[in-house]
Amino acid sequence: MIQKTFVMIKPDAVKRDLIGRIINRFEEAEDLTIKDMKMMSLNRSLAESNYLEHKGKEFYPRLIEFITSGPVVAMVIEGENAISKVRELVGATNPSKAESGTIRGDFKEIPVNSITENMIHASDSEISAKREIALFFN
Repeated sequence: MIQKTFVMIKPDAVKRDLIGRIINRFEEAEDLTIKDMKMMSLNRSLAESNYLEHKGKEFYPRLIEFITSGPVVAMVIEGENAISKVRELVGATNPSKAESGTIRGDFKEIPVNSITENMIHASDSEISAKREIALFFN
């Protein structure tokens, strides 16, 4: 099934000059195509809308502070089973548990200080992908 999904390279990866290496992972992946991409800074309203499902959780204020701390790269990626393929490429949310060969596994900083500052966001479902694409690429 052909799907579109949303990916965001977070401020920590942008600051570490990892944009090109991360994008390269998606370009080299079989059956995935970057359909749209832009660099931007998130205002608080957009950040809160994107992470609405985490509102009220202990880490939410830190997440909003972090994601608005610098520029991000937002992308729409399309392909066969794109959501699951992208999540597999990205790796575990907690970088300390991310396997070698994944983006988070290969580019994590040691020690891993935060699961919030984990370099990249990828939609976890078709519903999330549609909502997030609409937020960033209206």
